[in-house]
Amino acid sequence: MMMMGGTWIELCNALHGLKLVLLMVAVQVTFAGVNVLYKLAANDGMNINLVIAYRFLFATAFLTPFALYFERKSRPKLTWMVVLQAFLCGLFGGAMSQNMYIASIALTSATFACAITQLIPAITFVLAVIFRLEKLNLRSMGGKAKVLGTLMGIGGAMLLTFYKGVEINIWSTHVDLLHRSQQPSRHVAAHNSRTDFTDRILSCLLALGSSSGYALWLIIQAKMGERYPCYYSSTALMSLMGSIQSVGFALCMERDWNQWKLGWNIRLLAVAYTGIVATGISVTIIALCVRMKGPLFVSVFNPLVLVLVAFVGSLLLDEKLHLGSVLGSILIVGGLYTVLWGKSKDIKMMKQSVPRSFEEEFAESLEIVTSSPDDKANNNKNESETKNNAPNTLPT
Repeated sequence: MMMMGGTWIELCNALHGLKLVLLMVAVQVTFAGVNVLYKLAANDGMNINLVIAYRFLFATAFLTPFALYFERKSRPKLTWMVVLQAFLCGLFGGAMSQNMYIASIALTSATFACAITQLIPAITFVLAVIFRLEKLNLRSMGGKAKVLGTLMGIGGAMLLTFYKGVEINIWSTHVDLLHRSQQPSRHVAAHNSRTDFTDRILSCLLALGSSSGYALWLIIQAKMGERYPCYYSSTALMSLMGSIQSVGFALCMERDWNQWKLGWNIRLLAVAYTGIVATGISVTIIALCVRMKGPLFVSVFNPLVLVLVAFVGSLLLDEKLHLGSVLGSILIVGGLYTVLWGKSKDIKMMKQSVPRSFEEEFAESLEIVTSSPDDKANNNKNESETKNNAPNTLPT
């Protein structure tokens, strides 16, 4: 009995040590579900702009009570500059990036769009250099790694877009929730081939635009967090701005009020899941992990969503894997980890060469590069925790 008790205690201790890892895996599973539900909602005929509008409406309704209750005594004064920054965060990190991302998924596949968005750290690094928020030091190992990782990511995106290659059949469940035709005619197949290539190029451009908008949002929200460090309130404010912009854009694109109705179907499931689970609950989990382990810990889990989306897509949506997609994804993920490794080298160098106060400032700027597309509201939440000696990040 004593041996069994000792074994049980050891097992509990092991699970306790892995709790943050398990939480981050759960978050990536959640984000994989977002990609699949986006595709199913678009295939069901729902206007993709309505999906994003409802997502931010649900997220705002879910987050606002938490902000009003938990930060009722610590919330600073809301200034016009904070409102402007929240508006820009809602535009770049919400309405624009998410509308472009779901349009990219609708044109090709969830796996394709998800692979392109793994370029976000590389794109953010390029923008940070352009805006002189970060120096390009090619003499250091960290600087060389970041440049190499960026080039690897760009090469992977080009390979993913322009080279399809042979189809890779790993398994076949014969389950297709999209209900596509399996045997098109020769003429239709030739037309589909030309259309598929055009869609891949357009999808890549949309995913790159989404990633660029998200990268700009990371830079803006870092500044917003300095003025308004209440992460529940700032996230709810950003979601509110994203809601206003998304609803306004959706009203311009869809005038048929029947399309706005939500029944007990895949449409309601998609918007409720993405708004409450992905943007609400996952925000808290990522904030916890960033506070306890830092932003690099969170970032290393980002490619897991790509693997999960590819697995679920081939399992339930009958998405076909091709050699170009696999090789391109490997290059992009390799580039991501190379950029992150370069950032970790820079941190070590800064810790060895600068005082503590400057160290902390550099750690704050690092968060600009270490988030992923579906991390959306998570960076805003943690800005308040930076004031309490904790790092910052935020999800979708």
